[in-house]
Amino acid sequence: MGAYLGIDVGSVTTKFAVLNKNDELITHNYLLTQGKPIIMVQQGLKEIQQQLPQNMEISGVATTGSARYLAGVIVGADLVKNEITSHAVAALQYIPDVQTIIEIGGQDSKIIIVRDGVVTDFGMNTVCAAGTGSFLDHQALRLNMSIEEFSRRALESQNPVRIAGRCTVFAESDMVHKQQMGHRIEDILYGLCQALVRNYLNNVGLGKEIKSPIVFQGGVAFNQAIVKAIQEELGTEVIVPPHHEVMGAIGAALLVHEDMVNDHNKSQFKGFGVSEVKYHTSSFECQACPNLCEIAQLSNNGQVLARWGGRCDLWERSPSS
Repeated sequence: MGAYLGIDVGSVTTKFAVLNKNDELITHNYLLTQGKPIIMVQQGLKEIQQQLPQNMEISGVATTGSARYLAGVIVGADLVKNEITSHAVAALQYIPDVQTIIEIGGQDSKIIIVRDGVVTDFGMNTVCAAGTGSFLDHQALRLNMSIEEFSRRALESQNPVRIAGRCTVFAESDMVHKQQMGHRIEDILYGLCQALVRNYLNNVGLGKEIKSPIVFQGGVAFNQAIVKAIQEELGTEVIVPPHHEVMGAIGAALLVHEDMVNDHNKSQFKGFGVSEVKYHTSSFECQACPNLCEIAQLSNNGQVLARWGGRCDLWERSPSS
């Protein structure tokens, strides 16, 4: 039986999804990247192999996410796609009439506007943490509680406190001030959830026409307090799809399935054995122009497999130079 593997390598998490020929999810995996994308891709492949039926063969592989080119070289990807396309395709698979996709991850977030099944606009946040999951993670850590407890207790809020400041630093300062004033911790926690949603809508969603049906995906969608805060802010229902945390990987798998069927190509997938390969990473400063970009490179047994990190595509275009 043929199957299609999607891999989404982000800065915080690495996700895997395997679909069968009917585009049904067979298995999936969700790992913390921990600043080690190569090791996590290898670990994820090893775990996915153990979860698959023995008679199942990978007929196509696609990568997406911030480290998609790196992951693509390691696994022998047939397709490398950006996160916007991957998330939109996955959302449309589960909610065909979706018009707005809210995706909030650990260190970045995006909004995708869809009209009649086509992406017409999008926005991304890759700089400010105030509209991402790391904003809540940091506050949960400061309060010595898990993010699960954070979510549960925030939902118990009766009179949420408004946390001022559109910046993580100022929000934390205001949160400490509210604690010192004696506000209930549950009210402060839900106030932080509301602040994240406001920051997201005022930054990523600024100027976007947010229309229903609205789909909320990404790891932060596990947090029911954030789901509630979004619904209250927008005044409408927000749909959290099944497997929302691996939607980027599902979208990549859907795309490579379509690509392989249309072109009748044989997959370039290097096999699950790549999880045992020892890779070496290094970097150097490009002297080709005044930008002096730091170029990272991946090699195996002295052979350079890929280079990336420049502001232009000089090194991506010529990995053997």
